Amino acid sequence: MPTFNLKINNEKHTVEVDADTPLLWVLRDSLGFVGTKYGCGIGQCGACTVHVEGTATRSCLLQVSQAEGVNITTIEGLSENGDHPVQKAWLEHDVPQCGYCQAGQIMTASALLNNNPNPSDEDIESAMNGNICRCGTYVRIKEAVKTAAKL
Repeated sequence: MPTFNLKINNEKHTVEVDADTPLLWVLRDSLGFVGTKYGCGIGQCGACTVHVEGTATRSCLLQVSQAEGVNITTIEGLSENGDHPVQKAWLEHDVPQCGYCQAGQIMTASALLNNNPNPSDEDIESAMNGNICRCGTYVRIKEAVKTAAKL
């Protein structure tokens, strides 16, 4: 079985898995980063979103062989104490209900704000499009992103 060297949350990890294993399963099953959720497995829901070199990426679509040598950030690595501006805004706006999609939503929103610190409503809607919230908290998500941009 091949060995892959990954840099996740600024730490080096070595895993032995098949080259075509989705990064999602390496994160969850091999390395214990269970904040990244499985939603659909086809890149349509956003629950598995992580940052790859700062870009919001669906980890269910990225093979581990494609992840070697790049910087990967999971929800666990976004902040040590849950004090990232997006996480603070999420709490302020009481965004989570069931919470299942929240890691993916937060990772997508934080990547947006890293690239565009003052997004318009259209920018937010465009960036967050495709991150599904079955509880329907889209209005609160949008308001939280606006608040995080101010923090």
